[in-house]
Amino acid sequence: MRRAPAFLFTWLLLTPAAFCQTSPTDTQINQALLNEIRLLRQDLRTTAVTIQRAQIVMYRLQAQAQLVSRATQRVDEARNRCDIAQQEQRRLTILVEQTEPKLLNIQDPKEKRNLEDAVAQLKGNIARSSSDEQNCRSREAEADSALRAEQAKMDGLQDQLDKLDKTLASIGGQ
Repeated sequence: MRRAPAFLFTWLLLTPAAFCQTSPTDTQINQALLNEIRLLRQDLRTTAVTIQRAQIVMYRLQAQAQLVSRATQRVDEARNRCDIAQQEQRRLTILVEQTEPKLLNIQDPKEKRNLEDAVAQLKGNIARSSSDEQNCRSREAEADSALRAEQAKMDGLQDQLDKLDKTLASIGGQ
C-alpha cells in the first residue's frame, strides 16, 4: 500500500509538467505555418502591385488610343483637303486646255482679250491651287508623322501591358 500513495504523488507532480511542455514538432509546424503565411502575404502584395500597374497601363493605353484616333482623323482630313486641291487643279487645267484652242478661232479682238484674261486668271488659279496642294501635302506628311509617333507610344504601352499580363500569369500559375 505504500506504493500507491508514492505512485499517486509522483503522478501528480509529473502530470502538470507534461501538459505544459510542447513537443518540438508542434513548434516546427507553427514556424512553418508562420513562414507560409508570410509568403502568402508577400505574394498578395506583389499581385496587388502588379494589378495596380496593369490598371495604370490600361488607363494610359485608353488615353493613348484616343490620341491615336485624333491623329488618324487629322491625317484623313489632310488627305481629303489635298485630294480636293488636286481635283481643283485638274479641273482648272482641263478648263485651260479647253479654252486655249478657242482663242485661235476667235476673230473679235474684244472677245479674244476677254478670253485671254480668263485663261490668264485660270493659270493663276492653277498656280495657287498647286501651291495649296504642296502645302497640304506638307501638312499631311506632318500629320502622318505625328500619327506614327502616337502609334509607337501606343505600341510601347501595349508591350508593357503584355509584360504585366505574363507576370500575372506566372504568379497565378505558382
